[in-house]
Amino acid sequence: MTSIPNLGAILSPGADPDRVALWDYAAGDPPRAWRAGELDRLAGGLARGLLKRGLKRGDSIAVLAANRAEFVALYFGAMRAGIVVVPVNWKLAAETVALIAEDADARLVFADAERAHLAPAGVPCILFGSPDWDSLPDPGPFEPITPEPDEPAQILYTSGSTGRPKGVPLSHRGQHWMVQVVSKGDNSQHRLIVAAPMYHMNALFNLKFAFLNRAQVILQPVFTAESYVKAIVDHRATWLTCVPTMMAMVANHLGDGPRPAEFDGVTRLFMGSSPYSQALVDRVRALFPNARITNGYGTTEAGAAVYGPHPDGIPTPDEALGYPIPEGETRLVARDGGIVEGVGEGILQMRNPATMRGYRDMPEKTAAALRDGGWYHSGDVVRRDENGFHYFVGREDDMFVCGGENIWPAEVERLLESHPSISQAVVVPVPDDIKQKLPVAFVTLRDGESLSEDAVKQWTIARGPAYQHPRHVFFVPAIPLAGTNKIDRNGLTKQAAELTAERKPSRS
Repeated sequence: MTSIPNLGAILSPGADPDRVALWDYAAGDPPRAWRAGELDRLAGGLARGLLKRGLKRGDSIAVLAANRAEFVALYFGAMRAGIVVVPVNWKLAAETVALIAEDADARLVFADAERAHLAPAGVPCILFGSPDWDSLPDPGPFEPITPEPDEPAQILYTSGSTGRPKGVPLSHRGQHWMVQVVSKGDNSQHRLIVAAPMYHMNALFNLKFAFLNRAQVILQPVFTAESYVKAIVDHRATWLTCVPTMMAMVANHLGDGPRPAEFDGVTRLFMGSSPYSQALVDRVRALFPNARITNGYGTTEAGAAVYGPHPDGIPTPDEALGYPIPEGETRLVARDGGIVEGVGEGILQMRNPATMRGYRDMPEKTAAALRDGGWYHSGDVVRRDENGFHYFVGREDDMFVCGGENIWPAEVERLLESHPSISQAVVVPVPDDIKQKLPVAFVTLRDGESLSEDAVKQWTIARGPAYQHPRHVFFVPAIPLAGTNKIDRNGLTKQAAELTAERKPSRS
């Protein structure tokens, strides 16, 4: 039987320990350069130090911190010792953070100074940069443990925006497969920016991908459009990873001014974790003319290795998620449970080595999510075209009914964002006594543009079914983001209800 690789061993110095593996902007600007051997030694020292402190294989540690090199070393070092890492969303309320730490049975919490107040009482806490942190590493060689087939390496928690957060244990074997299956060719020459938070699959996946492929990481503690652009220019970044909202903010930041010449060096641009419109693709392509733009798709429960290029070389349409990779399994399921064959629309289900074995201590939630022998029911409605490409339609639970008609927010948002004056749009429902729910839009405009509410309504009525046009339009300077840099739909839904209540109802 082939031994299972330890996920923490991905952070390896390889044959060139003196190469710069990571630039850490948490240390300031200019950032600190971490060489591969230096980062590897810290990870090994932390593995030894955690065991010396009394932790043992199978124990969990929680981390409450913005992105920084020490977080990276701790993440990989703990996994080498078989200690399970629990990165925690620090944008959650302290009560929810405490619930996560308790659910994960965290033996130790690590935090940075800015987020230490969120650390739950009763669990020992070590601050990055403190004397306790400085004394934790036990320098010396460390041989990573060989994991059992389903031994967890990390536990990621769902946001909890609609209820109690669900713990998703993810194995060494599955996560290693996920990164390896998308690693094609020699990528060691690339410089890749990671600005998404490290409590999210997006950032963790890209860190593992970069280290496995000997690429260089440019690590930012938090995302801002200004710092992101500066990092691209200063490091001549070649690969960019982001969620669509981040790239829309970059485009807005640059406005109509000249784009930096260094943008020509970007050859790949991964936008994932949420859908995007053709209008955004066009704006991004104008900024990065030499970049291949990839619509990344993934879930915490089933990983990020789902789609790739077409096996016959057919170009992937801009708005498509891609073609299902042969190494994993996907299927579309109708609402009545039947399998959708050929061209059609259904709920995406996935099964592959990265798929979770179940939520932590939630058997009922697990039974709802894992069906028919381990198929993960994503809740994402996907359309398959005649070439086999998949397209995101909307979340199964985002769809709402207006006067008997189904409305998918993503479809209306794409239509709104096709307007030349609109930068971003988010559509949410508000209750209505007659039509059940009405669509409401939040809109940001491009720099220097102006637009009336009626003009926005007429744009959608002229180009789509009248029933899906937004009955109210609110212009905002920026779309609010949730902890994963995705759009805060729950917050906007509450805000829409409050704002529309102040207006005379409109059901036209």
